[in-house]
This record gives sequence, C-alpha cells and structure tokens, in this order.
Amino acid sequence: MEKLKGDERRKLILRKLKNSERSIKGAELAEICGVSRQVIVGDITLLKAHGESIMATSSGYVHLGSETPERQGVLSRKIACTHTPDQTEKELNLIVDAGASVRDVTVEHPVYGELNAAIMVNNRHDVGQFLARVHETGSPFLLEITGGPHLHTITADSEEILDRAEQALREHGFLTDEA
Repeated sequence: MEKLKGDERRKLILRKLKNSERSIKGAELAEICGVSRQVIVGDITLLKAHGESIMATSSGYVHLGSETPERQGVLSRKIACTHTPDQTEKELNLIVDAGASVRDVTVEHPVYGELNAAIMVNNRHDVGQFLARVHETGSPFLLEITGGPHLHTITADSEEILDRAEQALREHGFLTDEA
C-alpha cells in the first residue's frame, strides 16, 4: 500500500479501531498504512492527545469511545485480589470460566501512586495469549510491585456472573475481603 500522510493515516487508524470488534496490533495497522510500527505508536499518542479513547492492550489497540451495542448493558466491578505471580493463570482462568472478563489490573506504587494496565481477557485463549506475551517479554506482573495485592476491574452481562467470579476467587483464596 502507498504510504499515507499523517492526517489521513490517523483518520484511517481511528476508523479501523472504531469499527473493529477486536483489538488491532500496531504491526497490523503499520502494514495497512504502509509505515513502521513506531510511526503508528506516535499516531496513537497524537490521537490520544486529541481526546480519543484508545487503550493499548497486550493484544493490540482498542477504541473505547462511543458505546457500541456490544458494550451496552455490560456491568463492571472492582475486586481486590492477592496471590503470587505463579498463580496469575489460575486467577484469570477462574474469572473467565465464571463468564466474566478481566478489563485491567491496578496496583499502588510507592512513588508513582496508582498504576493501571489493560489486560482485556475474555476467555482461556485470551489468558494464554496474555501470559505468553508476559513471558516472551520477560515483563514482571504489576502485582510484584506490591507483593501480591492488586485490583481488577471485571465485567459481565449480569450481577450473577460477577458474583460467580468473586465466589470462585474466594474459594481459591485469591479474593481479599475487607478486614
């Protein structure tokens, strides 16, 4: 494809992200636009600076802007969990097996304050891809900053599913209940 100029490239990126039902990797956007992945990173930064709600996830970029029919009626809940890094797969699988999705993880950093990162896992396949990416890059889990305690935002279509996910975590000792 012919290399697109800045404004038209960013319009194309935005259109692709808004119309996609899945995340899109930077390399895929780079190929579509005929530029390097680094140029896409810069374009995403500019789009965010202009108010676009774009989130970088481990599986690519997602536009969080206007509510789509798929996002209507989705409920969310913050849950507090504690476990070791080697228990992360079990924790995430318990949540997705209950029918919920894990949107993000938040930890309290002693210098930077609250750190939040997108996870965006909806099923066991997503969990596997997320963990593979963590291992491929040698990146530590954010929970390693706190020694285990962290928050997740989980989402589902009903309160019953959110309750079921919490109960599964409680039964396995991952849920941090109020003291």
